[in-house]
Amino acid sequence: MQGTIDGFSYGLVTPVVAFLMACLGGALGLRCTTRSMLITRSWRAGWLALGSAAIGSGIWTMHFIAMMGFSVEETPIHYDRPTTFASLGVAIVMVGVGIFIVGYRGATGTALFTGGTLTGLGVASMHYLGMAGMRLNGKLEYNTLTVAASVVIAVVAAITALWAAGQVRGFLWSVGASLVMGLAVSGMHYTGMAALSVHLHHTSGTPAGDSATTLLAPMMIGPLVFLCLAGAVVLFDPLMVMGKPDRAPVERRPGIPAHSSGPRPGHRPPRHPGHDRAHRSVRTPQSR
Repeated sequence: MQGTIDGFSYGLVTPVVAFLMACLGGALGLRCTTRSMLITRSWRAGWLALGSAAIGSGIWTMHFIAMMGFSVEETPIHYDRPTTFASLGVAIVMVGVGIFIVGYRGATGTALFTGGTLTGLGVASMHYLGMAGMRLNGKLEYNTLTVAASVVIAVVAAITALWAAGQVRGFLWSVGASLVMGLAVSGMHYTGMAALSVHLHHTSGTPAGDSATTLLAPMMIGPLVFLCLAGAVVLFDPLMVMGKPDRAPVERRPGIPAHSSGPRPGHRPPRHPGHDRAHRSVRTPQSR
């Protein structure tokens, strides 16, 4: 017997809020990635780690906010606590690997493809591991082609978002990248949910695990607080907001040394060779 699935129990509230959370996490994470490209390598790892945690927390929070509106009419839905926590860790780690590749290798070529693919796979892995943590009186079944489509959506959009973040062209580019990331996570989620069907068991007992209200609501407080703190870091960093270094890079041209053209204190400019010869040819009366 097939269960009756409703993915929008609260109407548009859960998908809209979930999309906004995905955009927030994407905006913070991608902005940290852009920031890491404007500084020396000694500080780059810290910004990339913050960005990875922001994106991972954003997509995890988005997923379970959307799942608050998911229901199966014939059975209650509970969640396994360890698996739910593991999905957050997988999201941060896999997204982090992709972000670090792009942060250190640049948002071009093989590095962008590899990092974006890993980031997209991190989004998909988080989703399906989170779904594996569901406990209900039935069995989850998926349509293979639709699942593959959801993974492709996540990977392509993640590559696009990381490319836009790597352009380092200002705040509007990061806003666009965050919208792409939000669409990637939301599109991947609801495409994956469209692939789902529930085959009910012939039992009516209460499934193991915790209900959504007792588990998910308290668990989401931590990631939400973290996203707020990360947002404060972004807002109070002027270099982060401007999206460009606070001083223009030195122009490098052939034959011109990489230093300012103005005279330095204590530096004596070289004289023309003709002037030196003319000076030596003039003999003062005292020298004769």
